[in-house]
Amino acid sequence: MRQLSRFAISVRADDFVLHLEDEAGEKMDFAATPDQLDAVIDALDEMLSENEEEFFGVADSAPRPS
Repeated sequence: MRQLSRFAISVRADDFVLHLEDEAGEKMDFAATPDQLDAVIDALDEMLSENEEEFFGVADSAPRPS
């Protein structure tokens, strides 16, 4: 499995471009709509919240929105 080394996001007229680079220097670009980017952000936030103690050594004490 490739290891993510760097990433960036740029804005185009109607969408965003995710620029991903692995540790070997191979680069891939993906166009994403605002809705897709929002879904990625929500999924990452949920994943990190659920695993906060395991990855960061702290318990999630913030109330979750309903």
